[in-house]
Amino acid sequence: MDWTRSVDAYCERLDPGLWAEPVNALTNAAFLVAAVAAWVAWRTDQRRKVPFTRPGDRAVPALIVILFLIGIGSFLFHTVATRWAALADVVPIAVFIHVYFYLAMRRILGRGVVVSLVLTVAFLVLGYGVAPVLSGVIGSSAGYVPAAIAILAVAVAARRLNRSAAGPLALIGAIFMISLAFRMADIPFCPSFPVGTHFVWHCLNAVVLYLLIRILIRANLRSSGTGPS
Repeated sequence: MDWTRSVDAYCERLDPGLWAEPVNALTNAAFLVAAVAAWVAWRTDQRRKVPFTRPGDRAVPALIVILFLIGIGSFLFHTVATRWAALADVVPIAVFIHVYFYLAMRRILGRGVVVSLVLTVAFLVLGYGVAPVLSGVIGSSAGYVPAAIAILAVAVAARRLNRSAAGPLALIGAIFMISLAFRMADIPFCPSFPVGTHFVWHCLNAVVLYLLIRILIRANLRSSGTGPS
C-alpha cells in the first residue's frame, strides 16, 4: 500500500494541497481546547478534593492525552491528506472510544475488571462487524454508529446503576447523533454548501468528548453510594 497516496474524502477539499481544507483543518483546535479544558477541570477537582474524584487518578489524564492526539491526528489528515495521515486520524479516535468504554463499564456501571474487559472486547468485535454493513449506506460515518449506540446504551443502564450519570449521558448521546448527522451531510450537501459540514462534526464532537471526560471525572456511582473496586 502506498501510504503517501492523497485522500480526497471531504467536500471542502478541491485539490491535494496542504491548505485545501482550511476550515476543516483549523476547527481541529476545538479538540485541543476540549483537552485543555478537561485537564483544568480534572486538576481543579483533584486539588479541591471534590467528592467522588479519585486521588492519583491516571485514567482521566490518559484520556485527555488521547483527546489531544485526536486533534493533532485530525489536523494532519485535513492538511497532509494522505493514507498515513488518515491512520493518524482514526487510531487515536478508536483508542479513545474503547478505553472510554472500558472505563465506563468500571466507573459508571460498576462492573468488575474481567466483565468490563469482556464487554469491551465484545463491543470492539461487534463494532467492526457492524461498520462494514452500514458503510454501504452512510459511508465512513458507519464506524461511529456503534459508539453512538454505546453511549445511549450506557445511559439506559445507568438509570438503574448510576442515576446521576444517566441524564447527562443521554444528552451527550443526542449531541453525538447530531454531530454524526453533520458528518454524513458533508458530501450530499456539497453542491449547495461548498465548504461542507464536516467542520461542525469537529466542533460538536469536541464538546461530546469533553463532556464524556467530565462525567468520568466524578463517576464514582453516586446514586448508590458505592464505587467499583
